[in-house]
Amino acid sequence: MCKESRTSAFALKAFNVELAQIKDSITQKTTGLMRMQFWRKAVEDIYCDNPPHQPVAIELWKAVKKHQLTKMWLMKIIDEREKNLDDRAYRNIQELETYAENTQSALLYLTLEMLGVRDIHADHAASHIGKAQGIVTCLRSTPYHINRRKVFLPMDICMLHGVSQEDFIRCHQEKNVRDVIYDIASQAHVHLEHARSFSKNVPGKAFPAFLYTVALEDYLHKIQKVDFNIFHPSLHKKNVLLPLHLQIQEKKEVGFFFNITKLKNSQEGTTTLVGVEK
Repeated sequence: MCKESRTSAFALKAFNVELAQIKDSITQKTTGLMRMQFWRKAVEDIYCDNPPHQPVAIELWKAVKKHQLTKMWLMKIIDEREKNLDDRAYRNIQELETYAENTQSALLYLTLEMLGVRDIHADHAASHIGKAQGIVTCLRSTPYHINRRKVFLPMDICMLHGVSQEDFIRCHQEKNVRDVIYDIASQAHVHLEHARSFSKNVPGKAFPAFLYTVALEDYLHKIQKVDFNIFHPSLHKKNVLLPLHLQIQEKKEVGFFFNITKLKNSQEGTTTLVGVEK
């Protein structure tokens, strides 16, 4: 990614962080709604060339001016983050995917615009990658939320396997609990495979927007290796080789070549992520 686009990408990420941290930093929903309204008005003012005197807003204004970013995607992110202020689990996997589409995928659409890519195949790939990222983020954050006695995993999948929120809060590791994680992780894997199916038609300059797939695939490999035990300590350890893998992928010049490798059993009895079926 060139320096100009990189600066704008940092501004966009900072905007997303500002919104994401609102939920965890408030004790009353009203306060969260007020902060969301600040950012909603800030975006309106940015497109009127009158950004508020706030560092992130000013940098976002520069990015909008430089790349002619679509206002709709910024507003979708705010609207979806606002809906998510309620502390409740997702009713089903589709609701989680909708949240991911309107936040993570929207960020990718904006990143593509920063790279000068306006291509339907790249948008389709971004949609699936964003959904995969949202699902993986939901899984990765589960131990953190459990420490606060909160569970946001899709209720339909939990009910399918007869698992309650209390089972997760008590850190149960029975097979039906791991089956819930398997089903959710498999859905992320399916989205990555769908994204890869567009690789031959995606412009090469779109590739930097999709580098995060390396980290997504790394997490899915790790959780499969521990047989979908969401509480396993190894899932909280950083992969020291991940920066190297990202650098190798970044140096590839043609298309977006992230590899969604079929996950193989690391030991007898370990479930394999192949689509959504066992």
